Amino acid sequence: MKYLHLLVALLFILFAYWQLNDPDWPIWVLMYGSVAIIAAWWALDRPPRWLIYAALVASVLWMGSLVPDLITWINEGMPTIAGQMTAASPHIELTREFFGLLICSLTLASYAFSINRVDAQILAK
Repeated sequence: MKYLHLLVALLFILFAYWQLNDPDWPIWVLMYGSVAIIAAWWALDRPPRWLIYAALVASVLWMGSLVPDLITWINEGMPTIAGQMTAASPHIELTREFFGLLICSLTLASYAFSINRVDAQILAK
């Protein structure tokens, strides 16, 4: 399992790296970087519970702020998000951001679930 966590960390480091050409890169590097740190820390030891929950709450709230844009994209017939981003098609950027945060949220939720399960096993002993 240790290597799975390291693989997750590497993936999120790559996600953060690919954001460096974005105008709002600092916040994305922070988001993806926090997931990478949690995953790498999990490979070595258990990270603090508050760190996992803080990153999860930030990710879910940020993702929630993009729900209206996701609904607009769906109502427009879900046009491709694989194209070049332009001012005429803001749905591309906003929808990609939503799904990026969904990936972060699901990953962090799995770590939150895991830390609760590990704590329950420790208490049961």
